[in-house]
Amino acid sequence: MEKILVTGATGFIASHLILQLLDRGYEVRGTARSTEKAGRLNEILSDYAGRKVEIEIVAADLGSDEGWGEAVKGVSYVHHVASPFPAETPKSADELIVPARDGALRVLKAAKAEGVKRVVLTSSFAAISYGWGDQRPDVLTEVHWSKPDRLDDNTAYTRSKTIAEKAAWDYVTGEGAGLELSVINPVAVFGPVMSEDVSSSLQLISQPLQGKLPAFPKLNFGVVDVRDVARAHIEAMVRPEANGERFICGGDLLWMEEVGDILREAFPDRKIPKGTLPSWLVRLFARVNPPLKQILPELGRKRAYSNEKLKSVLGIEPIPADEAVRASAESLIRVGAV
Repeated sequence: MEKILVTGATGFIASHLILQLLDRGYEVRGTARSTEKAGRLNEILSDYAGRKVEIEIVAADLGSDEGWGEAVKGVSYVHHVASPFPAETPKSADELIVPARDGALRVLKAAKAEGVKRVVLTSSFAAISYGWGDQRPDVLTEVHWSKPDRLDDNTAYTRSKTIAEKAAWDYVTGEGAGLELSVINPVAVFGPVMSEDVSSSLQLISQPLQGKLPAFPKLNFGVVDVRDVARAHIEAMVRPEANGERFICGGDLLWMEEVGDILREAFPDRKIPKGTLPSWLVRLFARVNPPLKQILPELGRKRAYSNEKLKSVLGIEPIPADEAVRASAESLIRVGAV
């Protein structure tokens, strides 16, 4: 039985990835900043799976070399999922950029030293679609890269994902030559949550459910279900043709108002906002609702993309966006997060 390492094991994507790996017969080890999280994680995984789940957790932090040698010991593949994704914009971009970039390199170097076959890195569509200004292609693909130096069309988070992914590719084509790398670039990740400690991306669902907005920002984004993201990681791990490739992991594009329509139909007893907010008003609201600051570069923009490689190389036909939205909302209500 091959052993697989999943970094950031307590996260939204990582938790689903762990269960899918176990379902396929792999042994899984995870990392977290503290081994004290192991008990709670195994409880959450067991509750969601409906069976006893118990994986080993090794303490390793993106900001330190300590623990990574132990984490990769004896593993065949590594899924590097851990990356900082705060609900609010940090005071300094380096609070995200440095741990994202240096953490990725720590994982890759440890994997190379241990003789790991392949690392699958969780990047983001943010590493493809930002900083283009008026020059952005009509349809973005995996050949495109964000331009992190253009600050008017980037946040600290989007810059961190671009810089970290570029550092990873530079490493495996230079000092780390011989280590295989595949990269998953998800759009907004929805789908079923396992606990009340939810991903920042799910605020796009939780805020309307809680009535925190009078109407919807003029916001358009791609949607992917977390179960597809987890599956994409595994397919990128096992398929020879996935080595050296990036994969946009996304399905349908939705306007935020369309998310409201889906929620309103599914939950008629909840007071879901209607209509579209003027963008100037969203900027005003962002002063008192800090999570809104993350979406300001998105207002009024549509970043279309191709998911052809996801389908043709990894064999994944994405779960429909409305299903992912409903699954998010149902699970947020079930765990008491909204």
